[in-house]
Amino acid sequence: MLIFDFHAIGNKLYAVRKRMGMTQAEVAEAAGLSDRTYADIERGSVNMRVETLLRICKVLYVTPDVILTEDENTKDIKTDELIKKIESCNSKEKETILKIINVYLQSII
Repeated sequence: MLIFDFHAIGNKLYAVRKRMGMTQAEVAEAAGLSDRTYADIERGSVNMRVETLLRICKVLYVTPDVILTEDENTKDIKTDELIKKIESCNSKEKETILKIINVYLQSII
């Protein structure tokens, strides 16, 4: 499944960078970016061009699909976590959660 959420993309970049034992400054320099720009990308607060993503992926020795896709297992884990949190709520909290979800879904249509 393709990821369109910049925060999720940033989280994946962060995880790969940490696994590689690199600092943000090291990735930024190797990718030809400012420290600030790379930090903003990892935070998910900016959009980046495809060329920028390709340079970052090259530095981190991963393909773009590693960063831009989410496997079904991750999706299932998130769904299970959400269900467990909702099940632990009382009836009034569940009603509130449902209202919030409906408002959110209406806002993105």
